[in-house]
Amino acid sequence: MTLLFFCPRWGSESLGIADFCAKAKAAGYDGVELALPFGDQGGTEAILAAIHDNSLEFIGQHWATSQRDIEAHAEEFRRQLEWLADAKPLFINSQTGKDWFPAGWSERLIAIAGEVSKRRGLRIVHETHRGKFAYSAAVTRGFLERDPELRLSVDLSHWCVVSESLLADQEESLALAISRAEHIHARVGFEEGPQVADPRAPEAARALEAHLGWWDRIVELHRAQGKEALTITPEFGPAPYMPLLPWTAQPVSDQWGINVYMMELLRKRWS
Repeated sequence: MTLLFFCPRWGSESLGIADFCAKAKAAGYDGVELALPFGDQGGTEAILAAIHDNSLEFIGQHWATSQRDIEAHAEEFRRQLEWLADAKPLFINSQTGKDWFPAGWSERLIAIAGEVSKRRGLRIVHETHRGKFAYSAAVTRGFLERDPELRLSVDLSHWCVVSESLLADQEESLALAISRAEHIHARVGFEEGPQVADPRAPEAARALEAHLGWWDRIVELHRAQGKEALTITPEFGPAPYMPLLPWTAQPVSDQWGINVYMMELLRKRWS
C-alpha cells in the first residue's frame, strides 16, 4: 500500500501559492491539501497551475459554509462542493454542517455530498471536527450507524478535547470511526486542547502514543482490505492552535518543522 503525505496550506498563507507548492515538494510531500477561492476562477487556476507545475497531488478542502438557515446553507454547500469537484482533486475533505444543527439537517447535507460524489465520480469524506456535525465520538457514532455509506476524514484530536479524554472509555465509537476512515489528519490533541505544543517533547509522549495507536489501526485495516493507498495530512496548525508565549505572542514551536517531523515519523513507522 502506498502512503501519500499532504502538506496543509493552513499556516503558510503568507507564502505565494507557487512558493508554497515548491516548498512542499522540496520537503518531500506528495501533495497539498487546501481550499479553493470560491467563485474566483483566476485565483483557482493559479493554484491548480502551481500544483501541476510541482507535480503534486491535490486534496480539495471544504470548510467555509456558515449560514444559519438550512436552505441557504444547503445551497451554498452544494455549490462549494461542485466548485471543488470542477478542479478534479484526488477527493474532497469536507467539514460539514454545524454542531448545533438538528440531526436531520446534518443528514440532509451528508445526502447532498453523497449525490455530488456519485454524479461527479469523486470521493467526498467528512472530517471529524469541532463545530461540525462530527464533533464528538458519541454523536458521530449515531450518524455512522444510521448511514453505512458515510466515510470519514479522521482528526481525532478534536474528539479528545471535546470529551476531555484520550477516548479510553469510547472504544466502540472509536472502532466504528476507524472502520470508516479514509483520510488521516495527523495532529496530536490531548484532554485540554486540540494540539500539544510539540509532539517531540517528552510531556507529549502519552498523547502521541495514543494517536499513533489509532492511526496504526487505520493503516492495518487498509492493508488488510487491500487498499492501494492511504492519504495523511500532518496538520499541526498556527496560532491559536499553536500556543503562544504571553506578552510577546511568539509561537512556542515551529509549525512547519513539526508537520515535516510528523510526516517523516509516520513514513518511517509504516514503511
